[in-house]
Amino acid sequence: MSWDSVPWFTEGEAEHSSEVARLLAYAAFGGAQGVVGAGDLQVRALATPGAAVQVLPGACAITNRATGSAYQSYAARLPVGEQAPIAATGSAARSDLVVARVENPFSYGETWPNPSDPKVGPYIFTRVISGVPKTTTSVRQIRPSDSAITLARIDIPANTSSITQAMVKDLRRMVRPRKDRSIHTASPNGNQNWYGDKGVWHQWPAMARWQVDVPEWATQARITMTIAGTQVIDGNVWGGCAFRVGDQQGQSVQFESTSARINLISADTLPIPAAMRGTTQWLEALILLDKKLPGWLQADVVTTAIADVEWAETPEA
Repeated sequence: MSWDSVPWFTEGEAEHSSEVARLLAYAAFGGAQGVVGAGDLQVRALATPGAAVQVLPGACAITNRATGSAYQSYAARLPVGEQAPIAATGSAARSDLVVARVENPFSYGETWPNPSDPKVGPYIFTRVISGVPKTTTSVRQIRPSDSAITLARIDIPANTSSITQAMVKDLRRMVRPRKDRSIHTASPNGNQNWYGDKGVWHQWPAMARWQVDVPEWATQARITMTIAGTQVIDGNVWGGCAFRVGDQQGQSVQFESTSARINLISADTLPIPAAMRGTTQWLEALILLDKKLPGWLQADVVTTAIADVEWAETPEA
């Protein structure tokens, strides 16, 4: 078996094959498939719910799954949103899968019908695969040989003809999601004691506060905040520890202790609103102590604050 004799890119009058062009796309996408941008190809209910859903504009990468098509991908875009009709249900509930599918009859082994105009196609479509199991999360579970990506599943109750957003489960994946991780640390030069107003959240300890740059593409922040080696003084304490980035506060974690050194740890995944992206925000540790107990907290020279921050790009609802 010989090489595909014209590699990308050869000068002169060489003719490059579609397979080599799709190889280039496959390499550019890192062999992955999915939507390109976090907001691309969202499936939404109509503004006035009806017997269809709206697919928003966007771009995607789709792996070619035709016979003998290893290392090939399609790059596709939907420049203007379009509607996909959804049939009404009868006496039983039903789940439908919304996919973007390439139907290329010229790829080896494919049996799709020829388009009316080979020059302009179309060769890619929004398709609704009706009557799938309610546990379906990927088109590959039901049609593994399709060159397609999954956009959403519509779980439709019985006797329903209008689709609401509550019925739409987003199943998009990003082709090359970006991530950026950083670790911030700080230790006080002396004692930073907490005697303050109990029963409300306060930023503490003072050194556990950093300015962080939020990437323009970030849709999530995955943060772990640790205040290691905190001293409990003058009896019992009960309370909560958490963190805040900008105006987004993470999940609080309860703690309770007598006089001892303790570690305060909290973690959460937070959505990053569009207004916060591309800005600089304060990331800070928070503490809340119960009013009923006499103890208080001290951060000192053997205390270290550690913030582990990972910004992530995920499909945006």
